[in-house]
Amino acid sequence: MISVLIADDHTIVRQGLRSLLEGSTDIRVVGEAGDGRQAIERAEELQPDVVVMDVAMPGLNGLEATREIRKRFPQIRVLALTMHRDPQYAVRLLQAGAAGYLLKDSAKEALLAALEAVMRGETFLSPEVSRQVLDVYDRHGEAAAARSPFDTLTTREREILQRIAEGYTSRQIAGQLGISAKTVNNHRARIMDKLNIRDIAGLTRFAVQNGLIQAE
Repeated sequence: MISVLIADDHTIVRQGLRSLLEGSTDIRVVGEAGDGRQAIERAEELQPDVVVMDVAMPGLNGLEATREIRKRFPQIRVLALTMHRDPQYAVRLLQAGAAGYLLKDSAKEALLAALEAVMRGETFLSPEVSRQVLDVYDRHGEAAAARSPFDTLTTREREILQRIAEGYTSRQIAGQLGISAKTVNNHRARIMDKLNIRDIAGLTRFAVQNGLIQAE
């Protein structure tokens, strides 16, 4: 029996996945989470075998949640479930510790096969991105794969970038993260320097392009 935690910010998606998975006698859905922070908390509480993780979620995205879950609970496997077909997303999730990367338009059979594969300790990639992901590694090697301005940001900087792109002010971000507004502004300045971006609109476009938030 595979115990599964579903993390997605859309209630209807979570309900659909729960209904789909509970139709299998080999899978038990033990809980749901609506954002990355809650996914970490629920993973600690429920200790599922697998977290089915959306990538673009508010507050803390699936990439950072995956990184934190794998660091704190290495026995828990993460299967990324996303609409992003860009192989760079898949490479980043794999580097963060995800065991699989599945597109949301995949059939039920693919989801079940992915869960079974990651439980066997294998890496599962949607066929639509697998060849491109392997090409990235073939061209650049594992250490250099997915190297981009995004990868120069620290975990805190990516978290603040996401919240800036979601429209929060420095004061609001400070309250959410328990730090000062001055610290938020210092982080924002470093983010802009690293990315060579000089306005909020540019930061927002970068966040969308890199899967931190979804385009409206």
